[in-house]
Amino acid sequence: MIRKRLVIVLMALAAVFLALVGRLGYVQMIQAPWLTEQAEDLWRRNIPVEPKRGVITDRNGEVLAYNGSAPTIVVIPSQVKDKPGTAKQLAPVLDMTYEKVLKTISKRTLLVYLAPGGRKITEEKARQVRALNLEGVHVTEEGKRYYPFDGLAAHILGFAGVDNQGLTGLERWYDDRLKGERGRISFFANAKGQEMPQENDEYVAPKNGEKLVTTIDAEIQTFVEREMENVVAQYNPDEAMMIVADPKTGEILALANYPNFKPASYRSYPQETYNRNLAIWKNFEPGSTFKIVTLAAALEEKKISLTDSFYDPGYYEVAGHKIRCWKAGGHGSETMLDVVENSCNPGFMLMGEKLGKETLFSYIDKFGFGKKSGIELPGEGKGVMFNLKNVGPLELATTSFGQGVAVTPIQQVMAVSAIANGGKLMKPQVVKEWRDPDSDQVIEKMEPEVVRRVVSENTAKQVRESLESVVARGSGKNAYLEGFRVGGKTGTAQVAENGAYKSGHYIVSFIGMAPVDNPRLVAYVAINNPKAPLVFGGIIAAPVVGNVLADSLHYLGVKPSTAGLKREYMYTDIKPIEVPPIAGMTVKEAQKEMYGSGLQLKVETTGKGDYIVEQQPHAGAKVPPGSTVRLYLSDKPSP
Repeated sequence: MIRKRLVIVLMALAAVFLALVGRLGYVQMIQAPWLTEQAEDLWRRNIPVEPKRGVITDRNGEVLAYNGSAPTIVVIPSQVKDKPGTAKQLAPVLDMTYEKVLKTISKRTLLVYLAPGGRKITEEKARQVRALNLEGVHVTEEGKRYYPFDGLAAHILGFAGVDNQGLTGLERWYDDRLKGERGRISFFANAKGQEMPQENDEYVAPKNGEKLVTTIDAEIQTFVEREMENVVAQYNPDEAMMIVADPKTGEILALANYPNFKPASYRSYPQETYNRNLAIWKNFEPGSTFKIVTLAAALEEKKISLTDSFYDPGYYEVAGHKIRCWKAGGHGSETMLDVVENSCNPGFMLMGEKLGKETLFSYIDKFGFGKKSGIELPGEGKGVMFNLKNVGPLELATTSFGQGVAVTPIQQVMAVSAIANGGKLMKPQVVKEWRDPDSDQVIEKMEPEVVRRVVSENTAKQVRESLESVVARGSGKNAYLEGFRVGGKTGTAQVAENGAYKSGHYIVSFIGMAPVDNPRLVAYVAINNPKAPLVFGGIIAAPVVGNVLADSLHYLGVKPSTAGLKREYMYTDIKPIEVPPIAGMTVKEAQKEMYGSGLQLKVETTGKGDYIVEQQPHAGAKVPPGSTVRLYLSDKPSP
């Protein structure tokens, strides 16, 4: 019995021994990599290395936003043995108080940034910190965002915050692609946070953000912002906004707002200035620019023809109410083309009545009003439309000439771009393509996107020619350009406040396209509450679009044409002056030419030197007296 029991005990001990050996082998051989990884995770400490945020350029490669590398001080509190002494040495170098530094490095946490004085510092300060050779104090790199053109295209670009995160504009909309992925510097530390000796640090490189190529053209954007500055200086408006687009692709070539801001110093501006992109956010009654939609719908549905006769007594009676024309006494006998040229409200109310509310509002919907356009920018508004069941004869009448409904500037631009594009509504685009940050190879190219066909090519052609007639013979004469076929429509809309229209408060606007026979550009400007004796879109807004179109068409190399309608002059109109050929002259020769000839033109110079290499407007252009001719100077004559 004793032997049997001994054998059983020995066998049990052997089984236990074999189980221990098996377990040991399993731990040593099978679980070893996993356990090692778990242990290293407990020992490893990481210092983050920020990636370079993606570059943003205009369509031609002009850099609009980029990241420069900037040193940043991080501290691992557990490694700092002499905290008071460390704080005393760091404080003067980083322009921080001793108390602030001491409080920060005394926190019970793995890693702290010495903010604000230790973030994104100069190389000189970084060298001073390294020279102190303080335990637990490390110098890493962070990206600092730069905007080389200050406030140019600020509401499109937006800005990035101190932690490399996009906060507004494209910086926010495409933050995931622009910010990249963090890298790290890894080291091993014991439970007290002290670095383990004889262990090598590991560096994992960050992955930089992708390069964003916008549809913006920096040159056209400059033209727009120059004109906006002139508007502000001359009329002191509450707000102003302008967009220039390529109607064939839906690409936004320029977009600007007033008030504007500089992304690099956004903290110096009120939040509403940089958070509200007025060109896509602002909802307001459009006024007469909206008549383009009514005209297109009436022509498409064959409710009118441009040769039809109409009599305007100065009002149109709707449901027992007389809604008056802007012109006291009316326009009298006129054709429907005259109605468009004169921006005659009664004529457009007739069109709306002939269409009926279901048809008119179906076209308003097709043109993209009452919904977001889908532009790749945050904060877009969608406008305000009447609910169809609440539309009676009065609402139908006022909607037909742009009153009672609210739209955004981007909706206006895309709707008129559909007319310029043969009847096809395009989705607006502000991104042209994405490129690899290292190889600069195209990763993704954005293709133009047709939303829907709104009207036929024939209808679009009739509307374009009608708009050309508005500029040559009607209310849009101040946008007329000698040698270019410009079509457009003025707008002068009262601003509603607390359910009533505010006396003397108007938003004036103008939307234009050129050349009418093959539109390359659509431009829209709206100016809120300009301070002027006469507040009309044709007087204040039309010249702004005319100037931008003139410079942009010349810049794009569009050749002047003798085709199209000639401007009709009334005895009250001021006749334009032909700009003389100045490019190629010296400054002294140009002064003699300009002042000696008695031309009533102003001169503005850009650059330095004795030779004029370029001029805007170009030679032969006809401009109003008192216009400014911009001369571009160089040290050498043009070849």
